[in-house]
Amino acid sequence: MNLELLSELCRTPGGPGREERVREVVIRELKPLVDRIDIDGMGNVIATRKPRGKGAPKKPRRVMLSAHMDEISLMISHIEKNGFLRFTTLGGFDPKTLSAQRVIVHGKSDVIGLIGSKPIHIMTPEERTKMPTTDSFFIDLGMSAARVQKLVSVGDLATRERDFVEVGDLVSTKSLDDRVGVFVMIEAVRKLRNHNVEVLAVATTQEEIGIRGALVAAEALRPDLGIALDVTLANDVPGAEAREQVSALGAGTAIKVMDSSVICDFRVVDALQATATRKKIRHQMEVLPAGGTDTAAIQRAGGGVPAGCISIPCRYVHSVIEACHRKDIQGSIDLLAAFLADAHKVSLEH
Repeated sequence: MNLELLSELCRTPGGPGREERVREVVIRELKPLVDRIDIDGMGNVIATRKPRGKGAPKKPRRVMLSAHMDEISLMISHIEKNGFLRFTTLGGFDPKTLSAQRVIVHGKSDVIGLIGSKPIHIMTPEERTKMPTTDSFFIDLGMSAARVQKLVSVGDLATRERDFVEVGDLVSTKSLDDRVGVFVMIEAVRKLRNHNVEVLAVATTQEEIGIRGALVAAEALRPDLGIALDVTLANDVPGAEAREQVSALGAGTAIKVMDSSVICDFRVVDALQATATRKKIRHQMEVLPAGGTDTAAIQRAGGGVPAGCISIPCRYVHSVIEACHRKDIQGSIDLLAAFLADAHKVSLEH
């Protein structure tokens, strides 16, 4: 497994609406593997790979893949007179995960910032027990106010700063959601040999603020079938009951049945499960009570598209220590590649 590529994808900054740096990496990797690459008005990368091998039909089934490039981020909303920055969030943040973190503020140039808050030493007893809110924090650039004003403007983005590390059998960093899905998509396309479908590999924008890029791409492409790639919760930690885990690290790739935005098409779910069983790919079924993915956007395109999702189990989602098991990542690549090889056989009859 090419962990160097996964590390590069995760470390490259790309907040919602500013995915251009990630897009460059995606295009570089997909260009040798596909027949055509387009960028639409939302900034989505649409990589088209025509059927390969003998027996390819003149009008092949079109299968859309979708993995989002953006990561949860901060947007500068106010610059204090003393140069400290206030921000609003882009995507779902648990405020307590902001405490004592480093960020990269993307102004006229990239600068490191420190997320600060009121020291515990001068908190009132009530403040010590109160859960923090976004308003509890600010960004310190360590510069004079005049210098900050020259470098940073309201509306600039800040992304989280965290290196990519291996922890036992896991990889951990910020933005595995959803750079690991982008990685799975790229590596599955790389693994493809003969296939009788037209593969539309789409790296989407602005998923974290409402699956916006995927909505535009799916409506424009109107595929016959769709598969999203994203992380899912692995709440397999102390204090969580088995029914609360959703998925477990090391237990295999996850086949989504539902989340709060979609009930996956049973024909696609059955086909993914059958492929995993036939290819002896370890897998688990995912029922996620909250959260959504690009799957919902694909499903709702045009008159409706049969859609499913291959999910990569992830601990500590939407934090800077998101963690995935290497075997689950590889299993997701293997399942997607195997599914695409036989996607022309999937029955779409009701």
